[in-house]
Amino acid sequence: MISPVPSMPRSAHRQRPEATPYVDLTRPEWSALRDKTPLPLTAEEVEKLRGLGDVIDLDEVRDIYLPLSRLLNLYVGATDGLRGALNTFLGEQGSQSGTPFVIGVAGSVAVGKSTVARLLQALLSRWPEHPRVELVTTDGFLLPTRELEARGLMSRKGFPESYDRRALTRFVADIKAGKAEVTAPVYSHLIYDIVPDEKLVVRRPDILIVEGLNVLQPALPGKDGRTRVGLADYFDFSVYVDARTEDIERWYLSRFRKLRETAFQNPSSYFRKYTQVSEEEALDYARTTWRTINKPNLVENVAPTRGRATLIVRKGPDHKVQRLSLRKL
Repeated sequence: MISPVPSMPRSAHRQRPEATPYVDLTRPEWSALRDKTPLPLTAEEVEKLRGLGDVIDLDEVRDIYLPLSRLLNLYVGATDGLRGALNTFLGEQGSQSGTPFVIGVAGSVAVGKSTVARLLQALLSRWPEHPRVELVTTDGFLLPTRELEARGLMSRKGFPESYDRRALTRFVADIKAGKAEVTAPVYSHLIYDIVPDEKLVVRRPDILIVEGLNVLQPALPGKDGRTRVGLADYFDFSVYVDARTEDIERWYLSRFRKLRETAFQNPSSYFRKYTQVSEEEALDYARTTWRTINKPNLVENVAPTRGRATLIVRKGPDHKVQRLSLRKL
């Protein structure tokens, strides 16, 4: 009598690796990819680029941002080559379109995306192939306070609907199209509003970095139901700065405490009122803001766009990058 072959337990079967569009890299694996790229920044320059509460030093720049600048330089060269091939196909071999390479940087409030964007601007501008690197934040495209109040959106500031998304998309589209001069509104964190009669002028950069909470949001459909072109459709590369929600909340409260001791002391500061109450009362306000505005926006709008990024940079509790996920070509 032949005994039946016992079935193998599920755990004994070879598990197929889960299909993913990303390749995951540890910090040492990523750091090794910088090859022989030299470090062009000094400790003093890095200190000036560092955001309040962020922890960035030369080791972090060397291990994380030098490899990224090398990768982006390769991307820029490859994209230029592709455009050259297109010009050849169209019979426009001598055409110089001057199309800039556009990078999006997304992530939560207080996660350190502004520092990442400033570091990339500094590093990429040191490459001789593309010295003109402009950085624009989406804050300038927030609706003015008066408009937010009229629409009942002050408690939704930072949510997608609080921005002039059409103007922001048109701004990047004009730069991408090679327009000689493009202007953007200027936002002041001091007065917590758009600065009247002040404009940021961008003139044909080699690289444009667009930094903001919602830059990876897909386009909303038009009234006719048709899909529109969204801001992220103009990106050649995008970075999402990620961390655990509990860590981001802690960083947010720490930053608020430091701002209360520094920038909020300015008589012109919108937040000066929080220097005139006890620290605990001020922190209660910050906790409420996190719980009712920043965290819901992160969960509902920002974090869901993570999978649209070319590169996901994951930070640990100490603000140091631990792992990275790079989208495969």
